[in-house]
Amino acid sequence: MTRSIEVVRTGPLALVEDLGRPGLAASGVGRSGAADRGALRLANRLVANPEDAAGIEVVLGGLVMRATAGNTVPLIVALAGAPAPADIDGTPVGHHAVLALRAGQVLRLGTPPTGLRTYVAVRGGLAVDPVLGSRSTDVLAGLGPPRLAAGDVLPVGPEPAALPILDVAPVACPPGGTVTLRAVLGPRADRVADPAALARTPWTASSRSDRIGMRLEGGRLERAGAGDLPSEGMVRGAVQVPPCGEPVLLLADHPVTGGYPVAAVVLDTDVDRAAQVRPGQPVRFVLVPPAWKDPP
Repeated sequence: MTRSIEVVRTGPLALVEDLGRPGLAASGVGRSGAADRGALRLANRLVANPEDAAGIEVVLGGLVMRATAGNTVPLIVALAGAPAPADIDGTPVGHHAVLALRAGQVLRLGTPPTGLRTYVAVRGGLAVDPVLGSRSTDVLAGLGPPRLAAGDVLPVGPEPAALPILDVAPVACPPGGTVTLRAVLGPRADRVADPAALARTPWTASSRSDRIGMRLEGGRLERAGAGDLPSEGMVRGAVQVPPCGEPVLLLADHPVTGGYPVAAVVLDTDVDRAAQVRPGQPVRFVLVPPAWKDPP
C-alpha cells in the first residue's frame, strides 16, 4: 500500500514546497519554492532526502498530521525553520532532529515563539504531482498543488538509498527582535531621491506581507523622476519602491517582471532570514559594497 500522511488541520497556511522551478523566467514562470530555502534543505538532509525533495511549509504553526494506516514502517520526519512547539501523540519532540511517526500517530505543531515558517520533511519526499518540473505551490501564479486543507492525503515517495547520519543538528532558530538584512544599492537607486534612507529608516514588516513580498512600514522613500520604468526582470531579494514610497522586499513568489524602481537588492544569503520575519517585527537594512562576500 502507498505510504502517505493525512492533513488533519492546517493552521493559518500550509503549502507543499520544494526548491522551485529554475530557468523558466523567460517564459514568464517564476521559480517559487520554499521561502526559507535553507530550512527546507536542512530538514531534507536530516532525513537523507535530496535537498530539493518536497516538504511542507507551515506558517505560524497549527499543522496537525497523521501517518495513515498504510504505513507498515514508521515515517521518518524532521522539522526545521521557525521553532514551533511539536508533539507526537502528546509527547513533546524537538526540531532539527530525526523523528519517527508510526501508523496512526499524530504530529502537532503549535505557534512558534519566533520566526514565521516551519518546514516538515518526510523521508522519501511528498510525491504529489509536479507542475512544470516542481511540486511547489506558487500563490501568485496559481501553479502547483493547491493550499493544503483538512482531509488531504499526501503520498510519500520511496525511501532514498542513503540513511540519516545525524540524530540532531545544532542550528540557531530565527531571531526575535530586530532583523538585520544586508543589501547592495541599485540597480535603480538613481530613481530614488535618497536611497541611503533605506538603511537609516527603522522599518516594520507589514501585516500585508506574504510569499510574494514583505511590505515595509515606518517611512517613505521618495522617488526621483517621473513615472515608472519599463518593465524589467525581478529577482528574489529586490527592494522595489512603489508610488506610495513604502518599500516591498520581493520573496519566493515574486513576479518575474516589474516597473517599480529597485532601490537595492538583499544579499541572497539573507533572503531566507527575511522569509522568517513576522508581521510587526522590526527590520533594519545595512548597505554593503557590491563585491561583498561572506567570510569562508
